[in-house]
Amino acid sequence: MAEGPASPSGLGGDLPPPYDSSSEDEGDSQFEDAVDRVNNLTRMDLPTAIAEAIEGLDLFFNCRFAQAKSIMQPWKDHSPYHALGFGTILFMQAMMTFEKEDIKQAVANLKSALTVCNRYRRRETWLESLSRSQRKSQVNQLTEVEIHSELCYAECLLQRACLTFVEDESLINFVKGAFKIKSCHSCYKQCLYILENRTWDDPTLKVHFESGVRLGVGGFNLMISMLPGKILKLLEFVGFSGNKSYGLSQLQLGADLNSLRAPLCSLQLIGYHTVVLYVLGLGDGDLELANRILQPCLRKYPQGALFLFFAGRMAEVRGNIREAIVKFEESIVAQEEWRQFHHLCYWELMWCHAFLGDWLMAASYAERLFKDSKWSKACYMYQRAAFLVMCEDQTEDSRQNLLILFRQVPVLKQRIAGKSLPIEKFAVDKSARYEEHQSLILPGYELIYVWNGFTILGKRRELVEPVLARVETTLQELDRTRDYNPLYHDDWCLSTLLKGVCLKYMDHPTEAEGCFQEVCKCAPQIQQDQYLPPYACAELGFLYLQQNRLQEAKHHLDRVLSQYKGYRLESRLHFRVQAAQAAVSVAKTTADAPATATREEDALRT
Repeated sequence: MAEGPASPSGLGGDLPPPYDSSSEDEGDSQFEDAVDRVNNLTRMDLPTAIAEAIEGLDLFFNCRFAQAKSIMQPWKDHSPYHALGFGTILFMQAMMTFEKEDIKQAVANLKSALTVCNRYRRRETWLESLSRSQRKSQVNQLTEVEIHSELCYAECLLQRACLTFVEDESLINFVKGAFKIKSCHSCYKQCLYILENRTWDDPTLKVHFESGVRLGVGGFNLMISMLPGKILKLLEFVGFSGNKSYGLSQLQLGADLNSLRAPLCSLQLIGYHTVVLYVLGLGDGDLELANRILQPCLRKYPQGALFLFFAGRMAEVRGNIREAIVKFEESIVAQEEWRQFHHLCYWELMWCHAFLGDWLMAASYAERLFKDSKWSKACYMYQRAAFLVMCEDQTEDSRQNLLILFRQVPVLKQRIAGKSLPIEKFAVDKSARYEEHQSLILPGYELIYVWNGFTILGKRRELVEPVLARVETTLQELDRTRDYNPLYHDDWCLSTLLKGVCLKYMDHPTEAEGCFQEVCKCAPQIQQDQYLPPYACAELGFLYLQQNRLQEAKHHLDRVLSQYKGYRLESRLHFRVQAAQAAVSVAKTTADAPATATREEDALRT
């Protein structure tokens, strides 16, 4: 860290020396030189603050978390960028651990960061109170420090809002968090106006500001665009925007800049194409684009745990499961300081082994998550038990052990703002069913399906074939036990739905269509698994979309939303249906374009 030059854009001129942090880092000799250099500064200017934020971010991505904090900490009470950087590190730690003390510490530091940013930004209502003719001239009167402080304030506020949702699981806190997000969105809109209308004196400072605006505006548009239609319309009515293509383009612009926040734009794009679209979408991420963005990050941070994780995820969604396992294991080995980050890798390793049919290993990772992670104990316990059910040659002792595991699931269920997590409700229902009937049909494959894992399995025929073989064997066994199975239709519909999904990915669309139609017809006979008919109806829509039968696709997707209500995992399916409806609209527009052009040409000739 070099001593910052005196600058007219310094943060309020001379600042007092930073407080002595040695009491918190006493004995940590590896950071003494860095702290001593900072303590020699008597002022901090904006270019130096940004340079140190870049240095801290590089250290963070290289898994040197404590060193990253040591750079940010001495000036965190005086510089918006240092306050933001320090608060962000604590925010990420809190979101990974869910420990009350970590959340409390992150909240306190982000509150302090907001105070620091607010000290240097223009009052938040200044832009809204001006007429359109005045706004542009006023933008040029702002100092560089004021506009960068506005951006840092927006980023701190967004993180503070996210912590509001987890620090106190009450409805009031949810409302508070929503208001914070609305304020944050307004800040980003102001920053976008500044970016587009300001006359910039320093192109370097503009680039760093621009990347932050692209990150925020792009992220907001992308996130909101994925919400179900009714929620999206409501949010757009109160001022939010949710344009997916615009959001992606903004993030791409930010990622292409040589700037502080470019790696963060890259991470959002990689995460969207390799994770979000495979969990909440149709599994149609642009993997070539994501890989082009990821490779430079891997070269810059070859031992960066986060980028190694995404390298594993990239291999996983391409169907290269064994390669993915290696990458996730490398990500775990890359750092030990934040062991909570390992939980992301454990989660993916659990699914990778499930995809391979290695149920004991999948169960072992579910058990590890249950012991170490605080996200959803009920979900982890159910996953462990479900994977063990998939193991063949069960003994009386193993069945008794399974009963013990399933009985724990309802006790572990948690409530957030008075509501249970949908996946936990699903797990509780299935556990109660096992306790009553001492059996579940293909619960491991069912979990893979509800978590949208067949979009990954379907990339490799050799992964799907053993699934189909076991499903067909199960259907034969069900036929033999039909007369004394009280839940025969539930079990048969689940197995038939899974069979249809396998056939779809094995390029047997006609047979797959028949399976989905049979499940829809069987809806009146289903006693418990009411989610199966709407999911089968949606699968018909997805299949017709794949075949470019757009009108039939639209009919079945609309039917999912209008005909089926109140079933388990409803909102999860709505995300996928929303993505499919958007794809249908794009395909219809593309198909109609040539016909429209022909009609216009004919009109011109006449």
